[in-house]
Amino acid sequence: MAEITVALISKLRSRTGAGLGNCRKALMETDGDIEAAIDSLRKKGIATAAKKAGRSTLEGVITQTIAPGAKIGVIAEINCETDFVAKNEKFQEFCDEVAKAYLDDPNVDLEAKRTDKVAEIGENIQFARHERLEIEGSGSIAAYIHHGAKVGVLVGVSTGKESTIETEEYKQLVKDITLQIAAASPVAVSRDELDSALVAKEKEIAAEQFKDKPAAAVEKILEGKMEKYYQTVCLVDQAFVKQPESTIKDQISAVGKANDDEISVVGFHRFQVGETSDD
Repeated sequence: MAEITVALISKLRSRTGAGLGNCRKALMETDGDIEAAIDSLRKKGIATAAKKAGRSTLEGVITQTIAPGAKIGVIAEINCETDFVAKNEKFQEFCDEVAKAYLDDPNVDLEAKRTDKVAEIGENIQFARHERLEIEGSGSIAAYIHHGAKVGVLVGVSTGKESTIETEEYKQLVKDITLQIAAASPVAVSRDELDSALVAKEKEIAAEQFKDKPAAAVEKILEGKMEKYYQTVCLVDQAFVKQPESTIKDQISAVGKANDDEISVVGFHRFQVGETSDD
């Protein structure tokens, strides 16, 4: 059996908010498998949700660039050792240059550029990740970098008519969507895009919590639980942060109707410093 260390128990507790005793027991039951322990705690109703794993102490910034015409955009995470360097103007300029290089060529080799900057600044620098979004046809790419450059968003919004993107309603909508993604951390645009394994896991966890109730009641409970889950993780189903009585889907529909057009979010990326893409 795996050794259940204090550090492992503490890690499980920090991710679930469960008590030390429950964390120790869950780890013993799962032979130290922290992901299985999280599922076990959730099934027992002890942990309502698991915090994202892989949070790193790495410093750095999220940077972005969008091509003229707003049809192509890039978002990137670049890490350094200290927050002091992350706030350094020269380092931030370097990060902007890296994003532009990725925009010009997604497969560009920037190792020499990185090595030179390491020698100049005196800290290790790593290119953590980058993603690219493109719009084919009408629509635009937009980005938002939160104050401090620790969180950034890149989003693509399509329209049926190119003229729509020049309207103030559309521009405000796109801005609101970037802020929504930054604040509410959706997993996917819509429920159709969610990983089926992830959905099945949520259903399994919810079903286990109410397994002792009558089957008819469980079905209703599961339906409600999953609807709440979708409203949490799917962008278009989320309550609009500026008007919680409305959803993002409602906002998109209203702007589309005002412009006699069809508007949709084609994709997004949300980066947070130290948070890997598979968290």
